[in-house]
Amino acid sequence: MDQLLLIAARVGALLKARGETVAVAESSAGGLISAALLAVPGASAFYVGGGVIYTARARHRLLGLGREDVEGIRSASEPYAELLARTVREQLGTRWGLSETGATGPTGNGYGDAAGHACLAVAGPVSLVETLETGSADRWLNMLAFAQAALKLLETAIATTHPDAPPLGELSRSD
Repeated sequence: MDQLLLIAARVGALLKARGETVAVAESSAGGLISAALLAVPGASAFYVGGGVIYTARARHRLLGLGREDVEGIRSASEPYAELLARTVREQLGTRWGLSETGATGPTGNGYGDAAGHACLAVAGPVSLVETLETGSADRWLNMLAFAQAALKLLETAIATTHPDAPPLGELSRSD
C-alpha cells in the first residue's frame, strides 16, 4: 500500500503543478486508484471524480454507455479500457481520463482471462493503453498491482507532455 501511495503522491504533484485534472473509471481495483489519489493532500485541486464501474448496469448508469456503445467490445480488453478512459474524461470534463478493467481472482473472468489480468488506459493529450498479467490469483495483491500500474501509466502519460505547456482548458460538460 505504501508504494501505491507514493506513486499517487508523485502523480498528484505533477497534476497540481500543471493545473491539470483527472477522472477515474476503475473496476477490479475496487476504488483503490481513486482512494490513493484522494489520499494526496490537496487532491481537490486535481481529482474531479470517478467511479467503480463493475457491472454493465454501473457502466450505463454512471457513464451513460449503452449496449450499442460497447457492441463488439469485451470487458477486460484494451479497447474497453480506452472507451472507459475517454468516456469518464468527457463526462467529467477533465484533462485526463484513467481507467482499469480486469480479473482480480482468485479465478479468471468469463472471457477467458486468468486471474491477474488487467487492461489500463489513459485518455488525454497523450493516450496510452497497457495490458498487465501478474500471474497471481491473490485478489488483494492484484488489486494493488492494478492500481499501481494504472497510476504509473498516468504518470508516464503526464511526463510525456511538455512540462512548460499551459494546461488545456477544461472540457465542456454535455449535461
